[in-house]
Amino acid sequence: MDCKIIFFDVDGTLINYGNGCIERSTKNALQILRNKGIRLVAATGRPLSMCHDLQELGIDTFITANGAYTRHGDRIIHTIPIAQEIVQSVKAFADDNNDSLSFFTDQLSMNNVRHPATLKAMKETLSLDEYPPTTTNILSKEVYLMCLYINEQEEKKYITQFPNLKFERWHPTIMNVLQDDVSKSIAVEAVLKYFNLLPKDAIAFGDGDNDINMLKQVGYGIAMGNGSVAVKNIADYITMKSDEGGIDYALRKLQLI
Repeated sequence: MDCKIIFFDVDGTLINYGNGCIERSTKNALQILRNKGIRLVAATGRPLSMCHDLQELGIDTFITANGAYTRHGDRIIHTIPIAQEIVQSVKAFADDNNDSLSFFTDQLSMNNVRHPATLKAMKETLSLDEYPPTTTNILSKEVYLMCLYINEQEEKKYITQFPNLKFERWHPTIMNVLQDDVSKSIAVEAVLKYFNLLPKDAIAFGDGDNDINMLKQVGYGIAMGNGSVAVKNIADYITMKSDEGGIDYALRKLQLI
């Protein structure tokens, strides 16, 4: 297969969904791809500050905050910041309702509301063992994504209070709060344009529902064996689980390594 660029989801794909580690076979595969001149892109819901382990693997292009902040090296390719007045309003409402709210700049921070369920969700989705720092000056920064840690019953009050915002649930207790359309696929399109590449030149790996549009955006989409039913249904190929060497397995099947 002719391939010039590969987009990798992070948690559950590059990083094992079970233990939060990166398989040795995955590290070796990435090195081979880099040596062949194939561009590597991490596409994640994480902020850039939580991608150091991936930078150490030689990845230098990052789609972060689920597509709201994209950077190659030191150059910003694509951003969709949320208006400060919206950040202020949502934070005030979350504080009043005693709901946890996190903010994605190039760092990760949160309001001062901390519940055990919030930390559990952060552990499951970001491999965090402790809460991120509490922010006191969030309005002085560009915020690209906010995440509310609430269940489906609690979300109704936010939809009623903020009818012009977009609320996207991607975890039983986490919802994205967005002002404009944000997705990994929009960021993928920006990255391809930046490198003067076409969708047919690209492959993408993912495991979650928020990876579906990314897999559809490229020429060949690969779902991890530990992926959701929905992402498997739209994938061109389903590989092994992330902790079973799924990335290495698929790349060898495609004769890319």
